Amino acid sequence: MYKLSGVVLLALILSGCIQRAEQPQPPAPVEPVPPTQPVPPVPQPQPGLPVPQPPKLVTINWDASVQPLVAQMLQADGVTAGSVLLVDRIKNSTNGNLQTAKATAALQNALANNGKFTLVTPQQLNVAKQTLGLSEEDSLTTRSKAVGLARYVGAQYVLYSNAQGDVKSPELQMQLMLVQTGEIIWSGSGDVQH
Repeated sequence: MYKLSGVVLLALILSGCIQRAEQPQPPAPVEPVPPTQPVPPVPQPQPGLPVPQPPKLVTINWDASVQPLVAQMLQADGVTAGSVLLVDRIKNSTNGNLQTAKATAALQNALANNGKFTLVTPQQLNVAKQTLGLSEEDSLTTRSKAVGLARYVGAQYVLYSNAQGDVKSPELQMQLMLVQTGEIIWSGSGDVQH
């Protein structure tokens, strides 16, 4: 009898384990999926209809834009030949983004080998800016800052340039200043060339 009751007890225990193992697990919580917005179909061109052209990018001919102003400046009275000139980045005062790096490079190229000024090199300018705690991309937004940097690098003149107006057809203004006094000895302006 003990054997039979032991077998029955063992059978009950085993059948309970089996039932527990067969019980279904509760489903894992499902995160709600946000509703998706339907993607509008891309319109296909109709046969025979012209395909619209993308807007044309306006390109500025900076070389042609700065040459006349540089020629005027080199003819200015009161400039001592052989003087050191600081040319910094052209300031962008337009109503949009302007490629001032290209404009500044065109200005530097127009003044290279001009016979009147010795230019502060971009390397000298970057070292001076680092020493004074200015970023390399800093355009000297005030005349006093430009004059201070020019004094630091030993320049006698500074060329302060500004592009202003509508970004699609900006006006370029330049001022040649005497570093020692801050006096503007020449100024000129002109529309940029496309």
